[in-house]
Amino acid sequence: MGREPGPGAPPPLLIACALGIEQLALRSGDRAGAPGRFTVLRTGMGPDRARREVSRALGEEGWRDAAVIASGFCAGLAPGMHPGDLIVADETRGPDGTTPGTGTELLVKALVRAVPGRAVHTGPLTGSDHVVRGPERAALRATGAIAVDMESAATLRTAVSARTAAGLGGGPDVRPVAAVRVVVDAPEHELVRIGTVRGGISAFRVLRAVLPAFFEWHRSLLLPRR
Repeated sequence: MGREPGPGAPPPLLIACALGIEQLALRSGDRAGAPGRFTVLRTGMGPDRARREVSRALGEEGWRDAAVIASGFCAGLAPGMHPGDLIVADETRGPDGTTPGTGTELLVKALVRAVPGRAVHTGPLTGSDHVVRGPERAALRATGAIAVDMESAATLRTAVSARTAAGLGGGPDVRPVAAVRVVVDAPEHELVRIGTVRGGISAFRVLRAVLPAFFEWHRSLLLPRR
């Protein structure tokens, strides 16, 4: 996880993703402008692995008060979405409940600047423990969700719970958390394998471009509150 912070260092940023290709995209992005320490954590696929790895990472010295972003690819649920579109969750939904995102509007504006020309959608991001296709995707859309993935809900819920368990305070916004995903397939553009067709390549390129927006979001959290 890197070196220990010095006295008075700002809280670090933990970016969690599931797949090696997601980690590669995020790590190969523009790292300039980071306001503090950050790391890209690969958790492995599925909510159980996300819970375990995020909990372990946030238990390490120097990372217990980290801001957390869940990122990577997702399946879009709304008609008209395309591979490479961005999803910013105003909340994530999972079996353990709903977790609101922090600074959603700021993230949207930062992503528009970082990835010009790409659509940015905001709304509920729902969790699943398996790949969702066909009629099941339509059923999730009927709940109001705009996208689905397997790790974001578990990541954000674990991040908030881990801070409370560590005695660092309770409440919905004691740790800044966010979920930003790139659509890799959508109702009219279902993919079989990531990276083997044009949609997967497009999503990979967009994911490589999001770090400056993440850093802008992180930087805003370090400003004094009025």
